[in-house]
Amino acid sequence: MIEYTVVIPTVGRPGLPALLHAVADGGDHAAREIVVVDDRRRGDDLAMPELKVPTRLLRGDGRGPAAARNLGWRHATTPWVVFLDDDVDIGPDWHQRLFEDLAGQPAEVGAVTGRIRVPLPERRRPTDAERGTAALESARWITADIAYRVSVLEAVGGFDERFRRAFREDADLALRVSRAGYRVEEGRRLTFHPLKPERVFASVTAQAGNHANALMRAKHGRRWRQRIGEGSGMLGRYVLTTGLGLTALVAARRAPRLAVAAGIGWAGLTARFAAARIRSGPRDPAEVARMVVSSVLIPPAAVGARLAGELRYRRPRRPAAILFDRDDTLIVDVPYLSDPTAVTPVAGARDLLDRLRAAGIKVGVVSNQSGVAKGLISRDQLAAVEAAVRDALGPFDTWQVCPHDDGDGCDCRKPAPGMVRRAAADLGVDPADCVVIGDTGADVAAAGAAGARGILVPTGRTRPEEVEWAAEFAHVASDLRHAVSIALDGGA
Repeated sequence: MIEYTVVIPTVGRPGLPALLHAVADGGDHAAREIVVVDDRRRGDDLAMPELKVPTRLLRGDGRGPAAARNLGWRHATTPWVVFLDDDVDIGPDWHQRLFEDLAGQPAEVGAVTGRIRVPLPERRRPTDAERGTAALESARWITADIAYRVSVLEAVGGFDERFRRAFREDADLALRVSRAGYRVEEGRRLTFHPLKPERVFASVTAQAGNHANALMRAKHGRRWRQRIGEGSGMLGRYVLTTGLGLTALVAARRAPRLAVAAGIGWAGLTARFAAARIRSGPRDPAEVARMVVSSVLIPPAAVGARLAGELRYRRPRRPAAILFDRDDTLIVDVPYLSDPTAVTPVAGARDLLDRLRAAGIKVGVVSNQSGVAKGLISRDQLAAVEAAVRDALGPFDTWQVCPHDDGDGCDCRKPAPGMVRRAAADLGVDPADCVVIGDTGADVAAAGAAGARGILVPTGRTRPEEVEWAAEFAHVASDLRHAVSIALDGGA
C-alpha cells in the first residue's frame, strides 16, 4: 500500500475547500493525512472543512511557497509527500493514477510529477496572461502537482527558501535531486490549473522572477537554463532595449544625434516586442493597450530585478561568520569519537581560528553526530569531546550538533539546513553572511539550502562526485588555510 501525505501551501484562495474535499475523497487510495500551510502574513485562522482523512493546519510566516512546503513536508510521517497548489482541480481518477504512478518505483526515482492541463478559451486566442499560465503544461517539475520521497527531500535539504516567489524553486530542487543521483519521472495523473485573473501590470511584476534567475545562475552555473530544458531567454534583448532607452535619455541635452539614434533603436525594439505579443493574442483594444504599456515597462523591470539578484548572490562579501564542520575539518576524524583524549586538531586550525577571532569574524561549529542516535556516544561523552575541542582550538561563538540519524526526519542533519540557520540565528547574522567549510558534499549542500556559501575541503574519504559537484557549483579548497582564504576573499 502506498502511503502519502498531501501538502498544500495556501494564501486562502476560494477554491481551497473544494480541493480539500476532492483530495480527501480518495477511497482506498486516499492520503494518510493532509497538511495545509497557511502562508498568509496575517489574518484569522483558516476555517477548515470536516474531511474524511486527518487534516492538519500549520501557520507559516509569509516567507513564500518554498518555506511553506518545507514546513509541510517536515511534518509528514509517510514515505511520500505530494505537493499541490491551492488553486488546482484534480482529475476524477487522480487517486488511482497517483497510486499507479508511485507503486513499484525503484529507489533511484526520487519524485514523480503529475500532468498539468490549463483550460484555454475555445472561441478566441488566449491573452498574454493566459498564454503564460498555459506554459505550465510544458514546465518540468512543477510543484502544482509533484510527489517526492521524504527521504530524498531530507537528503538534499528540501526547498531553498531564498526563492520567495512561486518561481524557480521547483527547478532548483529538481536539479539538486538529480545531482544527488535520483531521477524525476513523469506520471499519468492529471491535474487542472485554472487561468489567472487578468491584471494590467501582471507581466511587469512577473519580471521580479529575474531575481530568482540570478540565484539559479549562482547555484547551478551559466548553463542552468539548458539543464532545466529552457532556451536562452530574453534578458539579452531586454538589456539592449533598456540600454538604448537610457542612452536616449542621458544624451538628450549634450548629444542630440546620439539621443535620436538611440531613441529610434529603443522604439524599434519595443515596437517589435509589442507586435509579437499582440499578434499571438485576441487583439481586442484592451489587450492591445495592455501589451503596448507593458512592453515599454518589461525590459527595465527585468534588467533591474536581474541586476539586484546578481548583486545579492554573486558579489563577494566578507563573511560575518564562518561555520566549520568538526570531524576531518577542525580535528582529525575518529569514527564516533567518544574519548576526549583522542582529540587531535588539524594542522594550523588553531592559528586560523585565532586570526578570524582577531579580525572580528564569528566562528562556529555545525556537526552531525549520529553516534548519539545509534547509542555509540552518550550525551556526556559528546560534551566532554566538545570541551576538549574548545580547549585545543579556543572558544567558539556558536556550537550546533545534530544527534539524529538518517531517517529520523529532523531538519538539522546535514545536508538539511537547520543547523546552519540556527547558528546564524544564534549569532544574530543573516545566513547569507555565513560561510560553511566542511569535507563532504552534505556540508556544502546544507550551506546552499540555508542561503550561505559553502566551501569543500576534500579528504581521502570525500567522494569524487562530491568534489566534482562542489567544483562546479561552490568552491573547492586544497586545505583548511586555502578554504579560509576563499571565505575572506570571496573567490579562489
